[in-house]
Amino acid sequence: MDAYDIFKKLTKGLTFKRRVLGVNNDNNVKSTLKKESEVRNEDTHEIKHETHDIDDSAQLHSGSESESGNNTDDDNDELQIIDGVTVEKKSKKKKSKLTPEELKKKLELEEQNHFRNEHGIKAVGRHIPSALRDFSELVTRYNISQELVDTVKQCGYSEPTPVQRQAIPCLLENRQIVACAPTGSGKTAAFLLPLLHTLGTPQGGPRALILCPTRELAMQIYREALRLSASTQLRCTVIRSCKESKIKERENTIRKSDLVISTPNRLCYLLSQENVGISLEKVQWLVIDEADKLFEGTPEETDTFRQQLQVIISCKPVRCQLAMFSATHTPAIAKWARHNMRGLVNVTVGLRNAASTSVDQELLFCGNENGKLVAFRQLVQKGLKPPVLVFVQSKDRAKQLFKELIYDGINVDVIHADRTQAQRDNVVRSFRTGRIWVLICTELMGRGIDFRGVNLVINYDFPPSAISYIHRIGRAGRAGQKGRAITFFTQDDVTNLRSIASVMKQSGCQVPEYMLKLKQDPNKRKKLLKKAPHRDKISTILEKPEKRKLETQDTNDGSETKKDTENVKNSKNNKLRKIENGLPKKGKNKKEKSKTKEMKKSHKIVKNKRKKKISIV
Repeated sequence: MDAYDIFKKLTKGLTFKRRVLGVNNDNNVKSTLKKESEVRNEDTHEIKHETHDIDDSAQLHSGSESESGNNTDDDNDELQIIDGVTVEKKSKKKKSKLTPEELKKKLELEEQNHFRNEHGIKAVGRHIPSALRDFSELVTRYNISQELVDTVKQCGYSEPTPVQRQAIPCLLENRQIVACAPTGSGKTAAFLLPLLHTLGTPQGGPRALILCPTRELAMQIYREALRLSASTQLRCTVIRSCKESKIKERENTIRKSDLVISTPNRLCYLLSQENVGISLEKVQWLVIDEADKLFEGTPEETDTFRQQLQVIISCKPVRCQLAMFSATHTPAIAKWARHNMRGLVNVTVGLRNAASTSVDQELLFCGNENGKLVAFRQLVQKGLKPPVLVFVQSKDRAKQLFKELIYDGINVDVIHADRTQAQRDNVVRSFRTGRIWVLICTELMGRGIDFRGVNLVINYDFPPSAISYIHRIGRAGRAGQKGRAITFFTQDDVTNLRSIASVMKQSGCQVPEYMLKLKQDPNKRKKLLKKAPHRDKISTILEKPEKRKLETQDTNDGSETKKDTENVKNSKNNKLRKIENGLPKKGKNKKEKSKTKEMKKSHKIVKNKRKKKISIV
């Protein structure tokens, strides 16, 4: 600090006359400083006198009269330092004493938050129920039958998973919930167990609906529901097919069942039929599994699903409770849930949109499409631990890869949307039993399907987004087991490389630094979500090149047609002229033809004679 700055601070608020040259102004400064010191001394004397008076009054009024003492303090909140100038004392805030009940609630909340943090649970909402510590609490807190709890333990759940700890109490207390948890964390049992308890005994007619994106996932939920409802009398059904011959049978089974599992399209198709009398008036719960898949896609696709939801919800007079479960969370779900779900509770386990930590992830650069096939065969030569899932981007590429691998001595099969339902069921069954070692599939099998014991997932084609990557590799490492995932990529897959590399780093895998520094192009990423990139055909057989068409045929098609029409017109005009002039036609009679032949023979004879004469000479 300079002397000027010190002077400014010391003389803040004082005014000085302008200095006149040749005049000594030190006397004026000294007089002002003396005045200030006198004022300060007077202020200190007055404050001391007031403090002595306050101490005397405090000694007089001390003792039993505490209330009167408080009143005097309130009266003396203002201090008079200078005549006409008062300064208010800062009143100290009184600490509010908590009642024993409030203290108990506060301690319970702190314990619950500490317990949630230990298990990586994050719950957002009002009046959130406390998390479960053990399945035995279900009997004491919610009066769930011991038989149902025993069946849950027999299904392999010795302790509740993090999702089950928070989701089950919320559903049992009729709270609407959006749960996001990693793949293989027990989300299916988290919503089935509360539903089976709330439904109680069969009453005739569906009272709970479960919607999912694929038929395979619907069958898997149906199998899990049958296992958990073994100790109850509740009936569970799944809508498999909507053929006209089987509609009446489906109608009868749905009327008798308490819990219905279906895809949105099939359920809406049945509801739109005139001959089918299915009523959803008694529905109390609507559960949407893999909600992000149903809400993703183009605006037209999401609008169609929202319309289907409105159709299903409008079929019942009373508002039903909604619950959404998924492994990833998208803004579309959050926006729709805020506007349509009252008393919402958001439950997330671990990091949102993160891959499972039990899966070892690798990235393998292959150069081009032929390099992918070479890399896959090298993995087979080194030794694969079946079962193995291989993901490609389309059903055509799945067929091509199947044709290449079927003769390599591997038990391989393929599943895609072109295959019938019976074929798809047989493939899934044989893959579960171990008759198939390698299963080639599309995005159809990337959602929710639980293949226990999958050791390896190979992303033959690069996933279109980070969300699809999380769901694909989530088929391995389920229920706490270890798994492995290998992703092939080429130079054409750089657009999504950074997003997937960041997902891998979040889950604790090693990633090169250059991948995390790549530039992102949001426009290209949006295009990839709408349409898959063009890739070369998967084939090691050299095919004959297609015959090239002449450029003139392609470019001059219009000119050739014009020439043809002009030639036809000219030929017709020539014929008309010949007829008008009386000229003979091109056609000749037999006599004329014979004469011409004789003339030609005579000409030949003459030519031969001439040649002989020339040779003699």
